[in-house]
Amino acid sequence: MKLKLGIKITLAVLIFMIAIVLGYAIYLYLHVKSAADNIYEPREPIKQVSIVDNRGGGRFPIDMENQEPFNALILGVDERANDRGRSDTMIVLSVNPAQKSVLMFNIPRDTRTSIVGHGTEDKINHAYAFGGVNMSVQTVEQFLGVPMDYYLKVDMEGFAKVIDLVGGVDVHNSFAFEYEGHRFEKGTLHLDGASALGFSRMRYDDPKGDLGRNDRQREIIKQVLKNTVQISTVFQLESLLGEVSEHVKTDISFDEMKQMLSNYRNVLEHVESVEIKGTGKKIDGVYYYMVEQSEKNRIHQLIKEHSG
Repeated sequence: MKLKLGIKITLAVLIFMIAIVLGYAIYLYLHVKSAADNIYEPREPIKQVSIVDNRGGGRFPIDMENQEPFNALILGVDERANDRGRSDTMIVLSVNPAQKSVLMFNIPRDTRTSIVGHGTEDKINHAYAFGGVNMSVQTVEQFLGVPMDYYLKVDMEGFAKVIDLVGGVDVHNSFAFEYEGHRFEKGTLHLDGASALGFSRMRYDDPKGDLGRNDRQREIIKQVLKNTVQISTVFQLESLLGEVSEHVKTDISFDEMKQMLSNYRNVLEHVESVEIKGTGKKIDGVYYYMVEQSEKNRIHQLIKEHSG
């Protein structure tokens, strides 16, 4: 009799503990989902058929379960009071699990191109000022001749927070310089969010100008990607999403985030950088970065080959 009573008590305690664990797991899941929902911002429906792939209504869903390749546009936005601002940084990622690699490159902010939906030739980073994420994405799609399956928009404060939350970044600095109160020695450096922001923004003291700044930005993004894939618990994911929810927007859904961390984890550790080649030119007193059609074709082909 006592034995049966002891078994019943043990089972009751076990069921109670399981209920607590499951309840807490559900609680955490809902909190993480809520944080993910806060940063989720789908693109507006496209009013005209895309010249890239005739989608017309938006992007195609990516089959992440089977590790389908995809392209993503990262927009680093310098927002101002009463002003949408401009996309200070434009980085394209081509992700291919089959090749276990990511192809990454900057589009120089001064690149002269047609701004889709605005009817002008201008600096590509002005597309965001004219029409936000939608115009930026469509302009990049036309410039490269490939679709952008996702976008990620982050402001400068959010950029610094992300770096702090993933433990900082290790970068190689090719020459010593000072910027915004930070001193960057030559060699390997460990940077927190604030110093990484300064490291990524300096360009006037760089012999390569904006291209040198692009190199440093890619180096930081590469390290952030490597550190992000180390996120292994729901606590870490909740902390990351909760901290940056005010500073980051994306059309990657919560379910897609989970699949990315699960199915694309190893891919993000192998990042190859390339540079878009061009020349500087002044038109009506304004500096532009001019990219020849042959160079656009080269980058387009690199993306197509990398995507398989």
